[in-house]
Amino acid sequence: MASPIAVYSLPDLKNTTDDALPNYLTSLDFKQSHFLTDVRLAFGYSAVVIAAVTFGFDYKLGWDETKEYTYWAVIAYFLLNGVLTLWIWFAEKGKIFQGVTTNGTLLTIASSVTKHNPMYQLVVRWTDPATSEPFDWESREISAPFTMWFSSDGQFIAKPFQQWLSSEIPVIAAASMAGSSKKTGRESVRPELPDEMMQTTGPALNVKSRKGGK
Repeated sequence: MASPIAVYSLPDLKNTTDDALPNYLTSLDFKQSHFLTDVRLAFGYSAVVIAAVTFGFDYKLGWDETKEYTYWAVIAYFLLNGVLTLWIWFAEKGKIFQGVTTNGTLLTIASSVTKHNPMYQLVVRWTDPATSEPFDWESREISAPFTMWFSSDGQFIAKPFQQWLSSEIPVIAAASMAGSSKKTGRESVRPELPDEMMQTTGPALNVKSRKGGK
């Protein structure tokens, strides 16, 4: 069981719920895309590399030899950090999940909280290949109190959270029903022994029983 969190800390409540949402969706029929995160990491690591290389050259060669290169490196560093900030604000926009199902349904979910308001807010966008044009997005804004899936001592309870998502978002409900049907189908399949095996198994068991009784 996961460690409990502080129930009065909105960032902790939000971060724990944000982590649980992709785990649930990937357990269904959704394959998560990490494109936004990969781009953010690329910008961040590039800025770190520029800073590290500049420091190394300055330490080894001295300021007089590297000041011209340092000038351009500083400009590049701040440009990369500026682009990174714009990427987080305008591209990611609080997105915690981007994914697609095997039938081509695209799903994007962004989360947010308002200060002093313990409500988990989601902006959900999805496409339905069966009824809409490509990239013709449907959207919905939903919210619920964190107390719906957190206990009084700060334990996250997955079941009510998953039920809330399924009840509010049609594509998640469809994926959940499909997953339940597959699971039920697997459980209903019971292996049957051939007649020849049944005939040989019966006497063998009887022999073992008689030996045990001696």
